[in-house]
Amino acid sequence: METKPNTVGILVGGGPAPGINSVIGAATIRACLSGWKVLGLRDGFRWLMEGDTQAVRALAIEEVSRIHFRGGSFLGTSRANPTKSPELLQKTVASLRTLGINKLITIGGDDTLYSAHCVAEAAGDEIAVVHVPKTIDNDLDLPLMTSTFGFQTARHVGVEIVKNLMTDAQTTSRWYFIIAMGRKAGHLALGMGKAAGATITLIPEEFSEPQIKLAEVVDTLACAIVKRKAHGRADGVAVIAEGIMERMAPEDLRQLGEIERDPHGNIRFAEVEFGRILKARVEERMAQLKVKTTIVSKDVGYELRCADPIPFDMDYTRDLGYCAAQYLYDGGTRSLICTIEGSFSPIPFVQLMDPTTGKSRIRLVNIMSDRYRIGRRYMLRLRREDLTDPVELTRLAKTAGLGAEEFRAQFEYLVRHEPPNIALRGH
Repeated sequence: METKPNTVGILVGGGPAPGINSVIGAATIRACLSGWKVLGLRDGFRWLMEGDTQAVRALAIEEVSRIHFRGGSFLGTSRANPTKSPELLQKTVASLRTLGINKLITIGGDDTLYSAHCVAEAAGDEIAVVHVPKTIDNDLDLPLMTSTFGFQTARHVGVEIVKNLMTDAQTTSRWYFIIAMGRKAGHLALGMGKAAGATITLIPEEFSEPQIKLAEVVDTLACAIVKRKAHGRADGVAVIAEGIMERMAPEDLRQLGEIERDPHGNIRFAEVEFGRILKARVEERMAQLKVKTTIVSKDVGYELRCADPIPFDMDYTRDLGYCAAQYLYDGGTRSLICTIEGSFSPIPFVQLMDPTTGKSRIRLVNIMSDRYRIGRRYMLRLRREDLTDPVELTRLAKTAGLGAEEFRAQFEYLVRHEPPNIALRGH
């Protein structure tokens, strides 16, 4: 009996991230060396879910052998969501069948992971599916300190931008509010701010209430400006994770204007001028305190997503692409491709799904970790000790044009959930 030839489809979903092309190239080379046919599927699930099987290209070793040096996506990408309805999901599977694809490699973040999981469930044993974790947000629930690919390059490029703005801030005696990408988690903002030594970094995880109040974000930044000025500096750089908007109280979210959402239901952060609105609100607060300051808002995100990958991500993603094709060759399916401490370790899709939401789990910054608490100690922000030290409290209150007790009354709430200092233990 003649066996059916193996055809591998490769697609990219979600936003761009440095290293996509390395995965495509390595997976294609490994599959071709196994004698398999490889099809590149343009623009993620977009055309497949419409029943269009024309947006494909055959991939060969010769055309992908050097694409790993470049950013962007050789196959394009989209946020098209095949799980929005059973009909779209079935049409997607039917398109894959029409193309003769019996093995599928998806490259993307949590939304694409969930789509891959659903496609695998709908296709049964007919199509083997593996997923390669991509996102500069670094928020997929991978083991230990394993990064999603693209994160390290995005942080590297982001740090260079923050560093330059820190010099500009000091030169011109102004503050920069840098809005960094990160839909739900603050990994990228923290990675950029901590490495560059930004004055303060704000991430959604540090706010303990389910809904984040805009006024608390404003007061936290205002106190950083006051504290900086109290110690003789009129400049500073704040790195702020855009994911704060995701958890903002509805009444505050309405102040940001009309909110657009993508096909997965996520806020289109690029359409919301969060930095400009935050700048205006902080300037109003500083005027109330009679503290003069100049603030410039700056979004940093699109500059990072299609950067050429640094050697770390080139190396890492070529491993991931190879392992994705090899796992399919070995008969594997329905798993995320992961490497831990240099060893390949597939993780079944079902282990990555949140039993409550049914969607893929998100990895958040652990604000009780030493890594976060050390970073926070270097930030210039209001602390408990500032309110218990009479000299420092008087200095801050005077700078803000308030009495000591009035300053405490207005701002003491900001330190109620400050994490404890780390306690280093000897051996």
